[in-house]
Amino acid sequence: MLKPLNSNLSSQPYVGRFAPSPSGALHFGSLIAALGSYLRARSLSGQWLIRIEDIDPPREIKGAADDILRTLEAYGLEWDGAVLYQSKRTEAYQSHIDLLLAQDKAYFCQCSRKLIQSMGGIYDGRCHSLLRAHTFGAVRIVNTAQVQEFDDNLMGHICVDTPFATEDFIIKRSDGLYAYQLAVVLDDAYQGITEVVRGCDLIEASCRQLSLYQTFGLTAPEWLHLPLACLTPGFKLSKQNHAQAIDKQHPQASLNAALAFLGQKRVETSGSVAQMLEQAVAQFQLSAIPKQAEILIEP
Repeated sequence: MLKPLNSNLSSQPYVGRFAPSPSGALHFGSLIAALGSYLRARSLSGQWLIRIEDIDPPREIKGAADDILRTLEAYGLEWDGAVLYQSKRTEAYQSHIDLLLAQDKAYFCQCSRKLIQSMGGIYDGRCHSLLRAHTFGAVRIVNTAQVQEFDDNLMGHICVDTPFATEDFIIKRSDGLYAYQLAVVLDDAYQGITEVVRGCDLIEASCRQLSLYQTFGLTAPEWLHLPLACLTPGFKLSKQNHAQAIDKQHPQASLNAALAFLGQKRVETSGSVAQMLEQAVAQFQLSAIPKQAEILIEP
């Protein structure tokens, strides 16, 4: 198993990350997540890593990964070290799944989505009692940890009052693809991430990830969830919603708009994007970021 991490930000160098999926170009919502994680890392004199989460080929767009990296460069968001591609990490994912299966901490499930909907939309664990009766299908974790609450460095104490956090969730899909929950935990541990900064749409997912950290005997990183940019309540900017790509040729206006969204002071636009970010890092205040899940923006 992986060596546990120390999650105390004050006792070790800070390591943050931005981990986009190559399912389309970066949009304003992506910029908020990238900039927020960048400012947090640099303001603490830490590292900022990039991971391309390319383990879902049906959703990926050819050339998107390279376009994402070129966009980050255009916005002056320079990362540390080499880019990590999840598609190169599948052996690590499978070895952990194999160990869980051998220890009866995971099991195969052949239940269809239609059947799970008939259970009320939350899987009831019925295949767990069969254990080794199934040898193919999706792989589910035996979720003994069932974490439902955690502390967020912006949003405060989070309690997820839903069966979503307690069910035996999928860690490998029936089509053979590895689930996000498994991959993100193993990769954050592998990269030594000390704090995960991302959007509030993943707050509930944090509980499942914390359950995996406990199952693997790992100390979790800290968490910081940023508000989401939404056109209407509950309708966030996303690649799936065909959000418009940010302008790589003239990044200054978008940078200041993202800073304003995050409650930060405006920076001078007369210099380079590198100078803008240097000023933004120097005046970054975590306490100024709005403590709300969604913020409505003009289309």
